[in-house]
Amino acid sequence: MERWEIEAKLNRDRAWLVETYAALDPTQLTAPATPSEHEPGIIWTALDHLAHLSGIELNFVAMVRRHIAGDANPVALMTDDTGAPRSRESLMAHVHAMTEDWARRHRGKSLSEVLALGQHARAQTLQLLSELTDAQLAETLPGAPWADGTVGAILAVHADHGRMHYRWVKDGWATLAAT
Repeated sequence: MERWEIEAKLNRDRAWLVETYAALDPTQLTAPATPSEHEPGIIWTALDHLAHLSGIELNFVAMVRRHIAGDANPVALMTDDTGAPRSRESLMAHVHAMTEDWARRHRGKSLSEVLALGQHARAQTLQLLSELTDAQLAETLPGAPWADGTVGAILAVHADHGRMHYRWVKDGWATLAAT
């Protein structure tokens, strides 16, 4: 992806995300939506999903920065703390635990506070984007299963991530309403 395409996509979709969540009724923001993938007894709200996005975005920025600094394993998810390869099941359990920990730390915050988390994360992404060369944007991030695996596409994926989570929130509400 070209630099301008990444920036335009990130800005356009961030505006959509902010406007979409701001248009929700306060009760919708905190209504049960989907079970946690780490602890199914915990039910995520729309605000939990929104907060999740900033945590993942900050993780991706850190991965790209590790890659640019020369780290051979910048994603650092495919192996455990001992360096042993993780099974798919172990990998997903690890990711879900990290995700739940982030959501737990930010649960109970207001829409404004959760939006501020996203503003901080997006600022970090845009700062990183401004620092990278075109060649670095085209590099493959070792171990990255997202998008086409290139740094630029991985930075741009945050736009789609927000829309995906909002779709899950709406589907979760529909499922809960039907039961």
